[in-house]
Amino acid sequence: MSGIDVELDIAGMTCASCATRIERKLNKLPGVEATVNFATEKARVLADDVPVDDLLAAVEAAGYRAAVVRPPDPAVDEAPPRDEELASLRRRLLVTAALAVPVGVLSMIPALQFPNWQWLALTLTAPIVVWGAWPFHRAAAINARHGAATMDTLISVGVLAAFGWSLYALFFGTAGMPGMRMTVQFLGTPAAGGSELYLEVAALVTVLILLGRYLETRAKRRAGDALRALLELGAKDAVLLRDGVESSVRADRLVPGDLVVVRPGEKIPSDGIVAEGASAVDESMLTGESIPVEVGEGARVTGATVNVGGRLVVRITRVGADTELARMARLVAEAQTGKARVQRLADRVSAVFVPVVIGLAVVAFAGWMIAGAGPEVAFTAAVTTLIIACPCALGLATPTALLVGTGRGAQLGILIRGPQVLEQTRRIDTVVLDKTGTITTGAMAVGGVSPAPGEDADELLRMAAAAEDGSEHPIGRAIVAAAPDRPAAEAFAAHAGAGVQAIVAGRLVVAGRAEWLREQWALAVPAELAETIERDEAGGATVIVVAWDGLVRGAIRVADTVKPTSAEAIARLTRLGLTPVLLTGDNPGAAHAVGASVGIHDVRARVTPAGKLAAIRQLQAEGRVVAMVGDGVNDAAALAAADLGIAMGTGTDAAMTASDLTIVSGDLRLVADAIRLARRTLGTIKGNLFWAFAYNVAAIPVAMLALLNPILAAAAMAFSSVFVVGNSLRLRRFRGEVS
Repeated sequence: MSGIDVELDIAGMTCASCATRIERKLNKLPGVEATVNFATEKARVLADDVPVDDLLAAVEAAGYRAAVVRPPDPAVDEAPPRDEELASLRRRLLVTAALAVPVGVLSMIPALQFPNWQWLALTLTAPIVVWGAWPFHRAAAINARHGAATMDTLISVGVLAAFGWSLYALFFGTAGMPGMRMTVQFLGTPAAGGSELYLEVAALVTVLILLGRYLETRAKRRAGDALRALLELGAKDAVLLRDGVESSVRADRLVPGDLVVVRPGEKIPSDGIVAEGASAVDESMLTGESIPVEVGEGARVTGATVNVGGRLVVRITRVGADTELARMARLVAEAQTGKARVQRLADRVSAVFVPVVIGLAVVAFAGWMIAGAGPEVAFTAAVTTLIIACPCALGLATPTALLVGTGRGAQLGILIRGPQVLEQTRRIDTVVLDKTGTITTGAMAVGGVSPAPGEDADELLRMAAAAEDGSEHPIGRAIVAAAPDRPAAEAFAAHAGAGVQAIVAGRLVVAGRAEWLREQWALAVPAELAETIERDEAGGATVIVVAWDGLVRGAIRVADTVKPTSAEAIARLTRLGLTPVLLTGDNPGAAHAVGASVGIHDVRARVTPAGKLAAIRQLQAEGRVVAMVGDGVNDAAALAAADLGIAMGTGTDAAMTASDLTIVSGDLRLVADAIRLARRTLGTIKGNLFWAFAYNVAAIPVAMLALLNPILAAAAMAFSSVFVVGNSLRLRRFRGEVS
């Protein structure tokens, strides 16, 4: 579709059916194709010749608020706004809980019911019903204006009905008399309802539903953290070079053509071209490559990457929203918006359940009135029907299972973001894994020492480490770390992109690439050693050749090392019925070597961040349900696009916030445990929802026949809540395979 592609921020949604209503409203406009994501509170709209104002008006006509999303700009350092909705929910929850506890205690324990206690209960309940439950009343009113009913409708009607009947009993019945005691009659005459209060129902239902809404809203707000974490990677300051004078400026003040100085350890402030100097640049956040890239004059460099070698002067070519970092941020945003809409199980059922229950209450009232039983009997039957169906256990079904499941997961080192994560785990059939930092450690280490004939391996490593002692390059640091008892060196000199030289124990030691030793020092590598070097480099390792006294003494293999638990982790994923796929920005030799060592046959190398996202979508187009495991910023978009994103906790914040599950320890074996726990938690939620409905639905016919006292309705609701909580607590016994 030609035309505009716009993203809207949507405010005021309270359930998945709200997203569906907005989506239908937008799609009714001619030439509009829209998808609304309840989890991220955003709408993605493709419109053909439709003004943006018309899109905003359509959303507002549906009863919600909308604004155009600004494109992400890493140069703008903005603190996230304070979430007023979340703060308001927290205040309501705390205040209503403090008021509801004494109401519940007084109503349920006759020994504590002092003379005229009911009027204190009324005083405490009134602000709960009016102010505490206001979000539900407001949402119900908006839904009613548009001819719809959701869980908010049933909550609002149930709370108001319980409170309204209590007012009737207090002012027109006998419940307001001094010395009144609450009694529980499981089966009795409907007329007895005029002496009963249901204030605890109105109060406790409000508190419990507010608790669930608060937990859900807090989890949902984390959806935007991925973009903020990504944009925070950008440099905030830069050293501007103008007319030979250096000055510190904010990175967002740079314009194309500016020259900036980047010293070792500093971030490159924006995309550009090296105008002067040579160094190594750590680009792992972009490519996943663990080995820094050597750059010199004319080389392209990317903003937010780190200079780990010498001094560079960079000519800026792209700034702000045009940079590679901003492009990656857009990838994450598009992946999140395009993710399949998650419909909460309770909302899906409530689309039918809520209007049916309201209709049954009306039928009960009308039926008893027609039968001549009188308004008190009719109203008792109607109110009892609403109360028995009021979704107290339904509101607890998901939060309690999620709280226990996520709490148990945290004990095992597994973080689950929210209920929307769980629905996909049961259908996952493919798991895509990043290499660097996920299957491998992400840190360079000496993998082997190959001495030339007649040379000693330990001596070779000690001399090389001494020569590399002055190097800041990660490869040099890995060699130094492997030989703590190295001798001292002097006259150190580094040759960017080639190697180093130093005087060690009176000998000139050189260490670097074989080509450099041959061209610069006229040193030939023995044939047998050359074969070893070629084989190691084909496997993806970096090989440093070491020479002194005019002879090549051997070679040292340096590579990213495979985690010792990775092979076992892949075996566990396979036993769960998952097909592993290795997706990495590394070279084919390193990728296939790692894949073979851990048992992965489907290996895809030299994949860019955009390529990873495309690969995920290609697998999904083939009908696979994909889980993605990664740890770097370059994985963030793929993690967001996957049906289930799993981040390693040893990686970047951007990866963790874009994911659905986080493995805190970085132990890949826990991925299998995470999937098992998520599936178990989802099963518990489904069981909770089934029983929450079963208890209520079974009692509705009895309530309609006016054979059920409303107190029994509250008791049944309390029992179903206890059952739901008890069922959720069973998740505490979950045991992972990792000891």
